[in-house]
Amino acid sequence: MPPSTSIDLAERRARRMLRLLPLFTLSVIGIIIALEGLRLWHDYRRVIGEANASATNLARAAAQNVEDALRQVDSMSGGITERIEGDGLANLRASRLHALLKRQVELLPQLHGLFIYGADGRWLVTDKAQIPPNANNADREYFAWHRTHADRLLHVGPVIISRSTGDPVIPVSRRINNPDGSFAGVFLATLRLAYFQRFYAGFQIDDQGTFVVALADGTLLMRHPALPGISGRDLGQSPLFRDYLPRVDSGVVELDSPLDGIRRIYGFRRVDGYPVVIQAGLSRQTALQPLLLDVIKTALVLGVLCCGIGLFGAALLRQFRYRLVIEGELRAAHESLNQMAYQDGLTGLANRRRLDLALNDELSRARRLRYPVALIMLDLDRFKLFNDRYGHPAGDHCLVAVAGALKATAARSSDLAVRYGGEEMALLLPNTPFQGACKVADDLLQRIRALAIAHQDNERGVVTASLGIYVCHPAEQAVQPADLIKATDALLYAAKHSGRDRWRGASAGILAQGTGAG
Repeated sequence: MPPSTSIDLAERRARRMLRLLPLFTLSVIGIIIALEGLRLWHDYRRVIGEANASATNLARAAAQNVEDALRQVDSMSGGITERIEGDGLANLRASRLHALLKRQVELLPQLHGLFIYGADGRWLVTDKAQIPPNANNADREYFAWHRTHADRLLHVGPVIISRSTGDPVIPVSRRINNPDGSFAGVFLATLRLAYFQRFYAGFQIDDQGTFVVALADGTLLMRHPALPGISGRDLGQSPLFRDYLPRVDSGVVELDSPLDGIRRIYGFRRVDGYPVVIQAGLSRQTALQPLLLDVIKTALVLGVLCCGIGLFGAALLRQFRYRLVIEGELRAAHESLNQMAYQDGLTGLANRRRLDLALNDELSRARRLRYPVALIMLDLDRFKLFNDRYGHPAGDHCLVAVAGALKATAARSSDLAVRYGGEEMALLLPNTPFQGACKVADDLLQRIRALAIAHQDNERGVVTASLGIYVCHPAEQAVQPADLIKATDALLYAAKHSGRDRWRGASAGILAQGTGAG
């Protein structure tokens, strides 16, 4: 292209870019905003994901604490109840049981007190120093439960005020039976709410974070931080108990709190083996606060950046004229270098350098994927005599025609047809077994004969070729590109020495030969 034509083309492109500059500028701004939006969305998902994970871990830790506390009481109460039932309430040794209960309360920090009641609700034994006169707990919820239910499992009841100390406690009780299975009384353990409050106070959560412990029916046992007047509140119709817990035992959900209306991310979990549900809530607003600040900063930065892009557009326009010309010249030079580096100029086939690279890649891939690699080397028979008789221009035409036949034989996109040098060519066939490579060689010999290029100094009177075929299995044998080429080349010359216009092949101990004559 003449220099003036290149300059005119660059000018037309520059004028076209001038018209497109506003759209280009807006597109750049839109892309930047979209990318920042995508980043912020990713950060939002990450923050919410981290909050979900934190809430889940908090709920798991809190549930484990409650489970451990209840399991210790369950084990202890089961042993004492079995002992009482074995001796019978009529033979109760109050002084020894009092000492045992007192020791248990000292050992288990969650315990507020231990009590044994008769069938009429009277206090029989407790860990306390003395039993209040006329003390009777027949009116308590847990007592009524055990009197009407033969269930021997641990019963967890709603929070009550202790009649011995006036502290709020969680009653955990077990039925005592007579030998005939009739109701004999109740064994009661009361758990300190303060024990759980101290445990939850040890977690570093946000200012609006909460822990909630409730019975499986939604009856609230406690909340941390504590709120006055909420103990015993029914949460059974809240979304968590109504919509989620009937379907799953644990999970994470974002809800408005039924106690204070604040939206939180709640991790929730049923305590394994006991009718208790734990909720650990983290404030959504607090979790997203750093992201909100990031959004504000990003908006300011984007505003400044968009103004800068607009100013930069004017300077960019002045550079288009030169840049387009330079890019075109560089592209043409790059394509020319690529063609020179990896393509044979006469036949259009790949050259030897391209084959060396392809062999390295294919052998490595075949070693990983465990498939065979076949290489066919081709050499035209008595080609020097052809050039001497018909001249080098005719020799070049002959090479181009044979290269066309080789391309036509390379049916798959993964096959690579190569001019190896002079009149020698090659065909790389990945993932091809020995029988398949032999079939390709037969087809190739027939295609070359079908060209019917006259060659008076050749035995058949037309141009023919000799082929060597070697198929290797890189996953089973150590083979390098040079080894594969050497083995194939040796088979090629064996084909020539055995009469030309034929192929010789080998693979893993298999030797074969053929003429492609059908």
